[in-house]
Amino acid sequence: MRSKSFRSKLPDVGTTIFTVMSRRARELGALNLGQGFPDYPIDPRLTELVTEAMAAGHNQYAPMEGVIELRQRIAQKLLATYGLTFDPDSQITVTVGATEGIYSAIQAVVGPGDEVIAFDPAYDSYEPAVRLAGGRCTRLPLMPPGFRYDWDAVRAAINERTRLVLFNSPHNPACTAASAEDLNALADVIRGHDIFVMSDEVYEHVTYDGRVHASVLTQPELAEKAFVVFSFGKTMHATGIRVGYCVAPAELTRELRKVHQFNTFSIANAPQVAIARYLAEKPEGWRALPGFFQAKRDRVRSALANSGFTLPAAQGTYFQLLDFSAFAPADDLAFAERLLTEAGVATIPLSPFYAVPPALPVLRLCIAKQDSTLDAATQRLNEFAARLS
Repeated sequence: MRSKSFRSKLPDVGTTIFTVMSRRARELGALNLGQGFPDYPIDPRLTELVTEAMAAGHNQYAPMEGVIELRQRIAQKLLATYGLTFDPDSQITVTVGATEGIYSAIQAVVGPGDEVIAFDPAYDSYEPAVRLAGGRCTRLPLMPPGFRYDWDAVRAAINERTRLVLFNSPHNPACTAASAEDLNALADVIRGHDIFVMSDEVYEHVTYDGRVHASVLTQPELAEKAFVVFSFGKTMHATGIRVGYCVAPAELTRELRKVHQFNTFSIANAPQVAIARYLAEKPEGWRALPGFFQAKRDRVRSALANSGFTLPAAQGTYFQLLDFSAFAPADDLAFAERLLTEAGVATIPLSPFYAVPPALPVLRLCIAKQDSTLDAATQRLNEFAARLS
């Protein structure tokens, strides 16, 4: 029986919208375009390499900061991607996916009374991590339809208690991509302040229409005070592998590792070895990701072109927004429920990612699915739209 004196640290936090929609999709037999995970196999070679690593005995604790072979491969990948050199010993830490990297970075620099700026729709792990550190989130909304930054609002929100800015690009769930101008604006507004940046860049390789990802690592002022988090789960279509990494200056990396070592200590050994060897065999494999996912984005947009739904071209991530304003009022929760129960398609509404949601006539679709799944889902959406018309 729970003690009457027990006080929850997160009394208002319930089950995430991802879990809720995936569970409902299973119960109703709906096609799940909600939670962001692929429904197609990973590269069989990665599976073989994990098996080989386990057979070779890589089954005990890995080093706290990550297997050195993997950190070296990450450094090579960063050099190939951004033309930048990072020390695998002092600037790269392997984490349990991106989520642990984000959590550990927040805990490393945020303390009681500190304030943290987050941009809504903000990924749902951000604010709980801030609150558990004793801080408070200042939530600045990105408004539809463009979901662009208002840098004057950011400047106005900064005060002597502001400690951290949570940045995310390509942005989930808005499907936008920050520009180099955005990075320069962020550097400008925090210049002269003791403010750090945590940049969530897990979709770094999923950008469309010829865009080049603008990483915080490439903005010199920001790079000096930033934790930048990446994910092999997204890059290798393997969300369950739970291997990510955080890149930061040596001083910040030391603080991150102080939290990391008492949070998870180390990450599963064999997958780290396997990913390192996979990168050695296919060092340029990630360069195919934009074309791979753009084909899926365009497939969905083309299939729904005459439905009455509007689909603004996603700039990044493996998601696509669906604008339903031609059919119903801007109530994303209500329309997501209708698509689930009447069309048999699970989506993700954006309003749960806002502190104070505006009227939202859009839902998020996951396009990291087999073409057959996408075709079946768009057929159901077309049929539902025809019924409404």
